[in-house]
Amino acid sequence: MNNSKLSMRVLHRYLGFFLAGIMAVYAISGIVLIFRDTDFLKSEHTEEIRIEPNVKNESIGKALDLRRYNFEREEGEMVYFRNGDYNKRTGVAHITTKELPYILDKMTHLHKASTDDPLYWLNVFFGVSLLFFVLSAFWMYLPKTKVFKAGLLYSLAGLVLTLILLFV
Repeated sequence: MNNSKLSMRVLHRYLGFFLAGIMAVYAISGIVLIFRDTDFLKSEHTEEIRIEPNVKNESIGKALDLRRYNFEREEGEMVYFRNGDYNKRTGVAHITTKELPYILDKMTHLHKASTDDPLYWLNVFFGVSLLFFVLSAFWMYLPKTKVFKAGLLYSLAGLVLTLILLFV
């Protein structure tokens, strides 16, 4: 076995061991994120917030710092919106949110980190590492062996399936 092949195998093996934990986190959080638009694993929390009284309906979302404010109806001094209500006289709002358990919330936050988040460098490192795994897998076996040829066929089948799923 030549040096480059041996070096690639050793790098592949130890990087795989090193990244086993983060791969598990990404796998679990990726599965949880599939259900992000449902209440799967979420628990309900209600928060009471006090803002200025008599805020106009269209300004309530901004005053409460809500990303998705949807006015529903107004009854007397009460304004109802998706996931909450606001009392115009007292300025008290009740907001109900549904949150994942603490550890799953942290895992999905890591999974979704963008350049605004200090964790983004970990996402970049992990993505580059996964690309390394893809490429280094082809250095594991000699090109003339049955295992290598079968690996190429499986890789081609996986690529075709991926393309079908992307464009369907």
